[in-house]
Amino acid sequence: MALRVNPLHPIFAAEIVGADLAQSPTPELVRTVEDAMARFAVTVIRDVNVSDEDHIRFSRAFGPLELPPSLGRKRPTKRRMRPELFDASNLDENGEIIPYDSERRKLARGAERFHTDSSFNALPTKWSLLLGHIVPPEGGDTHFIDTRAVYDALPEETKKRIADLVAIHDFWRGRELVSGLTGVTDEMRATMPAVRHPLVRTMPYGRQSLYLGGHAVGIVGWPEEKALALLGELYDFATQDRFIYVHEWRQGDLVIWDNRCTLHRATPLESDAWKRDVRRTTINEYGPERSADPVAA
Repeated sequence: MALRVNPLHPIFAAEIVGADLAQSPTPELVRTVEDAMARFAVTVIRDVNVSDEDHIRFSRAFGPLELPPSLGRKRPTKRRMRPELFDASNLDENGEIIPYDSERRKLARGAERFHTDSSFNALPTKWSLLLGHIVPPEGGDTHFIDTRAVYDALPEETKKRIADLVAIHDFWRGRELVSGLTGVTDEMRATMPAVRHPLVRTMPYGRQSLYLGGHAVGIVGWPEEKALALLGELYDFATQDRFIYVHEWRQGDLVIWDNRCTLHRATPLESDAWKRDVRRTTINEYGPERSADPVAA
């Protein structure tokens, strides 16, 4: 079947139909995906039914993997999936539903605020590739924002104001501010110390984008209160409905997004009636494969 690329939103996001990920990616498929990502920033490959190994092999065609962090905790001895994959599911190691109101799910609820994956690392990630193995019949949509379009729409005065600003990204502080997480130890903070990134970044093809989200908690040289006020102003502008693509999951969707120029958020699956098994690879732009734990990398 020939590959087809169909737009999904007036500003960005597209789907690719006809890709076979059970085979090693062909040069045509790699080129089609790369071109679609440069244009649309979010790309959905439909009807994917592959193993973890196939998912990982496809991802490595576009960059070295970022490996899941330990977050200062012992790694589980029992797994449902390959250790190279991030688990964005509502399931425990035995495949049973983790209650939504449990402490274990509380950490994950920070993902319900718009963010970009791993911006709390010194090396920001390139893409994330999330595959739906079990998709509930209702709930669990993912929302995306094209921060290139957001930057383009900013008033010129605002663009000048933020042009040279550097934001502070901090995983643990972000979780404290967004989800009220408590009990973060010094050992946990040491695994992911705060990092700095320009608030405006330029993509390899020349477009500029805002680089902010739930992990951005300060601005270098500014008091926290003033920094959070500006970041909140930009966040409110970026999260207008006109910039948002809502992805309603289908079984077998592989959703790829560019972390350098998009924001995304999970919508809560508040019912404990449905299993949701979604598994993610994340890739970097360059370098060896490395852990998302900065200290361990």
